[in-house]
Amino acid sequence: MTIRIATFNMENLFRRPTAFRLEKPDERDQVLADYAKLVALLDKPTYTDTDKAEMVRIIVAYRADRIDDPQHPDSKGPPPITINQSRPGKGTGLFDSTKPLKTSQDITATGRGSWTGWAELGQDDLDMTMVRNTGRVVSEVDADIMLTVEVEDRLALERFNTQVLEGALGRRPYPYNLLIDGNDPRGIDVGILSRHPITSVRTHVFDTREDRPDERLFSRDCPEFEIQLDGSPLVILGNHLKSKFRDDPDLRLAQARRVAEIYSAALERTPYVVVAGDLNDDPNSAPAVELGETGLRDVMSHRAYRGLPGTHGKCSREDDKLDYILLPPSLWHEVQHVGLETRGIFADGIKSFDTVTSKLTEASDHAALYVDLDL
Repeated sequence: MTIRIATFNMENLFRRPTAFRLEKPDERDQVLADYAKLVALLDKPTYTDTDKAEMVRIIVAYRADRIDDPQHPDSKGPPPITINQSRPGKGTGLFDSTKPLKTSQDITATGRGSWTGWAELGQDDLDMTMVRNTGRVVSEVDADIMLTVEVEDRLALERFNTQVLEGALGRRPYPYNLLIDGNDPRGIDVGILSRHPITSVRTHVFDTREDRPDERLFSRDCPEFEIQLDGSPLVILGNHLKSKFRDDPDLRLAQARRVAEIYSAALERTPYVVVAGDLNDDPNSAPAVELGETGLRDVMSHRAYRGLPGTHGKCSREDDKLDYILLPPSLWHEVQHVGLETRGIFADGIKSFDTVTSKLTEASDHAALYVDLDL
């Protein structure tokens, strides 16, 4: 039996943080940096006047204290950052939302324990052409099992499956899909689509860092999806390691080491264990080397692969490689074919689908990587 396994960073299915869609990297990075700063300030047990002044600066700069009516002629669209208050009235929230926020004195909360609420990145609907192009990538790859990276939630995955793959594109939907919300508040989780029964899932969202036991280890999760085949069960370890934005290479390495441990434990249950997803690092990086020391091997290094060296952006350099399917020794000699679907990307040197005409209509800036195994 030939099984096609794929991984694809979809960059969300229907809604995505507006900051992620800014075309200028420096503007996007500034929003994300200010968001991280605001979250850190809001979590402080006591707010100083300096803290409050900085909160006001960020909240006002990004219109975080209100949500524009998109139908209003003066609307600027959804705010890049929003403040959610469970009791937004005077004296019960971070500030009184019934009047404009102007100075530090308008922050009425005294610390994290004095109000209930949080900051989050504002989101906007994706262009439907982009959504259909994401579906086109998935349907062209036509994997039996596809790991999905950066997906909002399980219901979004189900709606994409039935309304886009089946409804809009007329392709065969997947009978099984699963996703557990991870640690990232932005709605970029790791899920799976499968044509074979998913019999169990183990989550690692509660794993903590050895050097900081009060912090979660995985930026998203490392779910263990067990797939029932005719013989031995197949376990897929889904990954989306720490990004290089506000880089923390030590964290990414710690995540890879934990993935290696989870992989070794899974091998005791079945010889068919695959590590897949977005490692956010190149093949020569410490995390990739760490995983390679377990015996796992990257399918793009197999003689069956003849494509581009990268999986992200132009895909023209090895440094562009972020996405992996890593196989154990028991499966290496079962590889029949390895492929990379790049036509959903809009970039110089990439031959895109005819419906991919700009960055705003590309399916993702990641290619979908897949391997055919004789099981």
